[in-house]
Amino acid sequence: MVKTITIKTEVYRKLLKEKMPKESFSDLFERLLETATPAVIMKRIRGSVVWKDKEKLLADIRSKRAGRRFE
Repeated sequence: MVKTITIKTEVYRKLLKEKMPKESFSDLFERLLETATPAVIMKRIRGSVVWKDKEKLLADIRSKRAGRRFE
């Protein structure tokens, strides 16, 4: 199955730098996902993502983390 995604131009340019000659973008994504930890992936795309409601996102993260802590 084929899916279409939309990315910002600056993300596309970053991906082009990572892409090997004759490698498809699907192959690139697969390689990056197999070889990189989530933290590495996030560092590579840092600054390319725009959060619509950053404060709500942070509140949700804090809430979920608080539920996991032992007292």
